[in-house]
Amino acid sequence: MGIFQEVIALVLVAYVLSRRNLRFRNIGLQWRLKDLGVGLFVAGISYAAYALGSILVQSIHYGIYGTLAKSVGGKDFYSHPPITAIPFSILNPFFEELIVRAYLMTEIMELTGSSALAIVVSVAVQFSYHLYYGWVAAISLSFQFLIFAVYYARTRRILPVIVAHGLFDIYAIARLW
Repeated sequence: MGIFQEVIALVLVAYVLSRRNLRFRNIGLQWRLKDLGVGLFVAGISYAAYALGSILVQSIHYGIYGTLAKSVGGKDFYSHPPITAIPFSILNPFFEELIVRAYLMTEIMELTGSSALAIVVSVAVQFSYHLYYGWVAAISLSFQFLIFAVYYARTRRILPVIVAHGLFDIYAIARLW
């Protein structure tokens, strides 16, 4: 069902873009082999930001409550993911990054002229639909989302962000198996 929903959402974005005589390439989806390597670099930087952010958030939580926060993990949702998790984990980075990063940020930057506002809104939206992991984990992930958003705002290239996101999703599925 998730695959169906995400494909329909991407088709809808393609339709909205086409009504304005635009394509996905107009919001940064261009295929270059170099983007695979850049995606690995973005993944490394974003993981470092996530790790540091997680330490910061846990430290603040510990300072306030005297205990470390407990987060919900993938094993809390899936005991053993089905084989359809593989195509879903490949599709999901395209879905999230093309809609919440490339499309949303492009629209906000064009409407307001503010990359900072586009970054904040993009990270806030992505944070909001990761709250099922719990507040601490969602805030920690937001450091990773911030790197993705800043990279996109500076380069207007989304494929390296999709590659980085895809690496994390595939790694998460592999860990569950």
